[in-house]
Amino acid sequence: MHDIIAQTLLQSGAVRADQLDAAVAAVGEGPQLSAHLLQAQLITPTQLAHAVATARDLPFTDIANRELDPEIVALVPGSLCRRYQLIPLERRRRTIVVGMVDPTDIIAMDDVQSVTDMTVQPVVVSSDGLRQAFERYLRSDEELSDLSELLGETAAPGATAFTESLDDADSDAPIIRFVNLLITQAINDRASDIHIEPGEHQLTVRFRIDGVLHEMQRADRAIQDGVISRLKIMASIDIAERRRPQDGRMSVSHEGRQVDLRVATLPTVWGEKIVMRILDNSGTALAMSDLHFGARNEASFRDAIGRPHGMVLVTGPTGSGKSTTLYTALTTVANPSVNVITVEDPVEYRIAGISQVQVNPRAGLTFQSALRSILRSDPDVVLVGEIRDHETANISIEAALTGHLVLSTLHTNDAPSALTRLIEIGSEPFLVATALTAVVAQRLARRLCQKCRVPVTESAAVLAGIGFPHDPSDPPTLYRAGGCTACSGTGYRGRIAVHEVMTVTEELEQMVVSSATGTDMRRVALQQGMTSLRDDGWSKVAEGLTTIEEVLRVTI
Repeated sequence: MHDIIAQTLLQSGAVRADQLDAAVAAVGEGPQLSAHLLQAQLITPTQLAHAVATARDLPFTDIANRELDPEIVALVPGSLCRRYQLIPLERRRRTIVVGMVDPTDIIAMDDVQSVTDMTVQPVVVSSDGLRQAFERYLRSDEELSDLSELLGETAAPGATAFTESLDDADSDAPIIRFVNLLITQAINDRASDIHIEPGEHQLTVRFRIDGVLHEMQRADRAIQDGVISRLKIMASIDIAERRRPQDGRMSVSHEGRQVDLRVATLPTVWGEKIVMRILDNSGTALAMSDLHFGARNEASFRDAIGRPHGMVLVTGPTGSGKSTTLYTALTTVANPSVNVITVEDPVEYRIAGISQVQVNPRAGLTFQSALRSILRSDPDVVLVGEIRDHETANISIEAALTGHLVLSTLHTNDAPSALTRLIEIGSEPFLVATALTAVVAQRLARRLCQKCRVPVTESAAVLAGIGFPHDPSDPPTLYRAGGCTACSGTGYRGRIAVHEVMTVTEELEQMVVSSATGTDMRRVALQQGMTSLRDDGWSKVAEGLTTIEEVLRVTI
C-alpha cells in the first residue's frame, strides 16, 4: 500500500527520486515513510491525501473550508472520530459518506457501521483539513457545560467528596471526564496555558491562545474542590496542602503524541488557582528560519552563537518565546563534536543528544551547585535556564570568560537593559563588558491568518503618527485581521516573534565600565545599527505577517 503511495508521490512530482530514496534509507518502507516525508516537510498533507486517493482509487474531498452539517457529524461520537481520524460528511439514505485519512482502516469502518447502522462509503481527506474540522465541529464546550451542570447538581455546596476517591475512580466518572475534556480542548485549541480560577460563586476556566486569554467555561463553585484535587493528583502534588504554592508536572497522550503540562498552584482567597503550561514537544524542532529574524538580526545572532566562547542572553517577559529561541540556538550549534549541557528549572523540552539537568532545590541541586558541577564535566556549550541571582550570574560570566559558550535568559524590557541588570544584581561591570557577546530582546505578536487576512491602505497621516516607515506618495498595502474557520474567527493563527539584537561592541563595553545608563547605551546601540523591537515589528507588518495593532500591543 505505502509502496504504491510513494510511487504515486514520485509520479505526481510531489517528491524527487533522491528525496524518496533518502527517506527509504532512513526509515524504510511502510506507514513510517509517509510520516517521515511529512515531518521533513518534503510533502504537504494535501499532497499525501491526493496520493492516497489515487492509490486506492477513491475520491479526494477538500474539507478545509467546507460547511458540514452538525447533525451528520453527530452521527459518529467525537471520541471515535478522533481515535480513527475520520469525520462523517454526508448521509445518503442507508449510506454514510465518511472522510478518512486512512481509508484502508477496516476496523474504523466496522466501528462506524456498528454505531450508525449504515453502510460506510470512505473518501480521502487531508490531515490538516480534518484537524480544522475537528476544531470547528467536535469541540468539547457543550459536553463540558453539561458535565459542570451535572456535577453542580450532585455536589453539595462546599463539599470535598471528590478528594479521597479520585485516584481510584472509574475513567467515566464525571469529574475525570470534565478534567480530561478541559485538557483535550485546550490542546486542540492550540492553547499555551490553562487557567483554572476559583471565585466566590463560580469556577472560571480560561485558555491563553496566541498570547491572549479567552474565557472558555464557567462552572458551579461546588465542583471546584473536585477539579482541583483531580489535577493535583495527576500532577503528583500534595492534595492536603492548600496554604502554600506548589509545582508539579503531568504527561498526557493526545492523538498519538505525548504532551507535557507544567502545573502550578497558588492559594487565593476563594481557593487554589491552578495554571497549567502546555509543553507540546511536537513544536520544538525549529530551524533558525522558523524564528523569522530580520536579515541583519539573524546574521548578528548567528555570529554570536557561532563563537567558541562568550555569553548570549535572550530577554523578555514570561511567555515571550525566550526558551524557543534558546532551544533553536542549541539545535543549531549542537553536533556530535560539541558537548552541550543545560541546567533548567524546569526542563521544558527534551532534546536528543543534549545533557539536560533539572534543578531540585530540595535535594540541594540549585543553579549554582549544578553550574559548578557542569563546568567540571568538560562542556563546550552551557545553557542556564535563567539568571536570577548574583551567584548564578557570576558563575555564568566566569564560564563565558574561560572558553565556554553560555546561553541564558534574563527578565528585562529591552536589550541594553540586560547590561545594567547584570550589574544591579552584583556582577562586576568590567566582567559583564568582557563576557557578554550579544543580547536578544523579543516579544510575541499574533500572526495573521493567511487565508482570511484583508488588505488595507492606511493614510499617510496615520502611518506618520505611529512612526511606520513609508513613502507618502506610495502608501503600502498592509493587512488587517479577517476571520474564517481556520482561525476560529479571530483573524489570527499562531504567533511570530519581533526581535532586537544588540551586539556588544567596544564602545558599549567602555560605556558599561564607565557606568553609563541604559538609555545612553540604547542610543549608541541604535546608532550602531541595532533594529528596535518596534521597527522589526513594522518590517513584519510590511510583509503581511501581522498587524499594526499587534505590534503596538506588544512593543513600546
